[in-house]
Amino acid sequence: MVVDTIAQYMDCRVVAEAAVPVYDVETPQEAVRIAISKTGASLNPDLSYVEISPSERTTPAGAEMPPAFVAADEALVALDLELNVFSVESKEHAGRIARSELGGQLNEIPLSIEEIERVDETAGDDTSNDD
Repeated sequence: MVVDTIAQYMDCRVVAEAAVPVYDVETPQEAVRIAISKTGASLNPDLSYVEISPSERTTPAGAEMPPAFVAADEALVALDLELNVFSVESKEHAGRIARSELGGQLNEIPLSIEEIERVDETAGDDTSNDD
């Protein structure tokens, strides 16, 4: 019975989008650099395993948009925060755990779960031993 209970858990990769405000900037590139630095500082050292990258945004028509919008020397930057969540019961459970972990460190930063993907436990395993 214990083996069956353990087998139902899975590991997931979760990508959350964060809307990070940045002040006193002139360009979208500067805003993205500052937002990544600011977010990294908020997550470290407790969540240093979270990968931070600019979000790829598109218009409803499909045209690419920069991840930062600058107006009056202030910007709103869309960042993707990627992390692995282990031993979860479902993808929804993984999303709730990721939102809780990230939200605990990123006070007052809006988060949206964008993608949840099951991670294959054997993807990195090389079990072929030709002894």
